[in-house]
Amino acid sequence: MPWKESTPVKQRKKFIMDKIKGHDSHAMLCRRYGISRQVGYKWWNRFLEGGVIDLLDRSCAHRSHPATTSQSVVELLIQARHEHPTWGPRKLLAWLRARYPGLHLPAPSTVGRILKLHGLTAPRRRARAKPSRDPSGPQDLPNQTWAIDFKGQFKTQDGRWCYPLTLQDGCSRYLLRCQALLQPRGELVQPILEAAFRQYGMPEAIRSDNGPPFASSSFTGLTYLSAWWVRLGIRLDRTKPGNPQQNGRLERLHRTLKAETTTPAANNIRGQQLVFDRFRNDYNMERPHEALAQRPPATRYQPSKHRFPIIEPLPRYPPDMRTTHIYSSGLLYLSGWEMFISGALAGEQVGLSQIDDHLHEIWYYANKLGEVDTLTGLFSNGVCTRQAGSHKRCRDRTNTSNTFKGRSSSLRSSSRQRNQQAKKCQQ
Repeated sequence: MPWKESTPVKQRKKFIMDKIKGHDSHAMLCRRYGISRQVGYKWWNRFLEGGVIDLLDRSCAHRSHPATTSQSVVELLIQARHEHPTWGPRKLLAWLRARYPGLHLPAPSTVGRILKLHGLTAPRRRARAKPSRDPSGPQDLPNQTWAIDFKGQFKTQDGRWCYPLTLQDGCSRYLLRCQALLQPRGELVQPILEAAFRQYGMPEAIRSDNGPPFASSSFTGLTYLSAWWVRLGIRLDRTKPGNPQQNGRLERLHRTLKAETTTPAANNIRGQQLVFDRFRNDYNMERPHEALAQRPPATRYQPSKHRFPIIEPLPRYPPDMRTTHIYSSGLLYLSGWEMFISGALAGEQVGLSQIDDHLHEIWYYANKLGEVDTLTGLFSNGVCTRQAGSHKRCRDRTNTSNTFKGRSSSLRSSSRQRNQQAKKCQQ
C-alpha cells in the first residue's frame, strides 16, 4: 500500500475528533501528536470559537502598514511616468525631488513595483555587457571632446528620409545640436557645426566614426569637413572601425532619441525638427542623467574659451620644414615620386620634415599625414603602407621644371584666398 500523505490541517482535524471522543486525556493526546499542551489548547479553543474553518492557517501579514506609499505619491509617480514614458524609476525620483523638495518618496525598487502594478512597464531582455575601450581623447572636462554622428535614418510620414545629426559634449552629455537633414553630406553639416562653434566655442577634439562625411577611405582619411577641423586647430579623434562602443555615450543618446522622437515620426522634416528641438531642451534642462548623479546636463556644461576665428588661421610650419602644395588632383610630387594624398587637400599647403637622407614626414597644420621614403617610394601613415607611383617627367631633370610649371596653374585657390584675406585684415 502506498504511504498516506498528511498535512497539518488534517492532523488538527484528527486531533479535534479524538478530543471529542474523550478516550484519552488532553496530555496523552498532545504526546501522541507531538505537540505541547499549550498548542493543543490553542487549536481546541479555535475550534470552539469558529468550528472546523478556524483550523486552517491564518494569514501572517501585518494588519497595518505604516511604510506604505501614500496614494498622493503614487498618483504623482503615475503622472510623471505618463509625461516621460521612457524614464525609469531613478530618473522619475530625481525629477520629482527637484520639484517637491520636502516630499517623502519611496525607493527606486518600490517605484518599479508601483509602475509594474499599474501596467506602465514592459519586460525587456537584458543585454550582456560588452567590454569597451575609449579612444585616446579625454572626456573629463567640458569641451575636451565633442562627439558627432548620424543616428540611423528613418522616413517621415510624407515618405522622405530623415538623417538626424547629433553633436554632444562628452563630459557633460550636453546635446549641442540635434538636426534633421535630408542627406548626410559634409556641405550640410559644416554650417551646423559653424553655428555651434559660434555659440559654444570650439572643442579640443571631435570624436567620430570612420564613415563619410567625417572620414574617407583615402590614405589620409580626410574629407573636406575633417580638413576644415584640422585648419581650425581641432584634433581628430576617430574610433576603430567596427567599434561603435568607443563612442558609447553618443550611441546611448541615440537610443533615447529614437524612443522619444521617432515613434511615430512627424509629418515632414520641419515637424520632425520641432520634435528634435523639444527633445533637446528637455534632455539638457530637465532630464536627470545617471552618469551625472541624476542631474541634467545643463548643470555641468559651460561654453568653451576657444572661440571661433573670424578668418581661418594660416598654417605655420617650423623654419626647418620645407613647404609645398597639393595639386588639384590631390597628388604630391616629391623626388620623382607621384603620391595621392587626398582630394580634400587640393590646393593646400603641406610641410615636409626630413628625418634622414631618404625619409620625410608630411604635415598638414598640426596633423601628421604620414611618412614617405624617397628611395623606395613607400608611403606610410602608421596604419598601412602604400607604394607611390613613379613620375617619369619628375625623374627627368630636363623636364622637371616644365612639369611643375604646367601643374602649378591647376592649384586650387583655397590657401591663396586665405592669404589674401589675412593681408587685408592686417592692412
